[in-house]
Amino acid sequence: MELQDKVVLVTGGTSGIGLGVAQAFAAEGARVAVAGSSAAKVKQAVDDRSGSNTLKGHPCDVTDRAQVASLFAWLAQDVGSIDILVNSAGINVAKRMMANVDPADFDRIMLVNTTGTFNCIHAALPTMRQKGAGLIVNVGSVAGARVMPLAGMPYCVSKFATGALGRFVNLEEAANGIKVTTIYPGETNTPLVDQRPEPPSAERRATMLQPEDIAACVIMVAKLPPRAVVPELVITPPHMMLD
Repeated sequence: MELQDKVVLVTGGTSGIGLGVAQAFAAEGARVAVAGSSAAKVKQAVDDRSGSNTLKGHPCDVTDRAQVASLFAWLAQDVGSIDILVNSAGINVAKRMMANVDPADFDRIMLVNTTGTFNCIHAALPTMRQKGAGLIVNVGSVAGARVMPLAGMPYCVSKFATGALGRFVNLEEAANGIKVTTIYPGETNTPLVDQRPEPPSAERRATMLQPEDIAACVIMVAKLPPRAVVPELVITPPHMMLD
């Protein structure tokens, strides 16, 4: 499927994997909008993009359903009718074990990583159903396929839940021409790893996946014909193979 002029919305699109995905779609000629909770970071992501295919941006806290509704209204008016939604908004905290997690942090991680994804899918589906086509890509984590102490308890729980959300919507909406892919990346060099109790060294970061690696997977999935569905895609660095 050609991506020229497809309307793409990337949440969490101001840094890390989200920004990498947004830039990759723009390079394919898509009309791309990024959303993020920080208006300053949204502006920076838009201003930093040069070339013939620029980004548009709109601030949005994906946990706030009123803000999500405003985001999709803006998208329809200023960019176009949505074809592809990429849910990449996600957070983590340093104190992430059951023994030391703040319950408020647990709630916030679930709200952003899982409920925020639900909110955006729920807002996108009416337009996609009307079109009889659409692609939703959820950026998960291998910590949503295997429990990993490195990722922490709240993050694992949120990503397992997001994976289930994607699988359910895929089953429910297949008859409407809507496809859902959940990508499960291993360690990726993004600002999220700065939230670890001990942030990794530059040498360690060099062994990780890079945002452009995940972006390449998303573009591949987006280019498949309607007859092909990729419910789940796992990508890891060599040191993090899943059995």
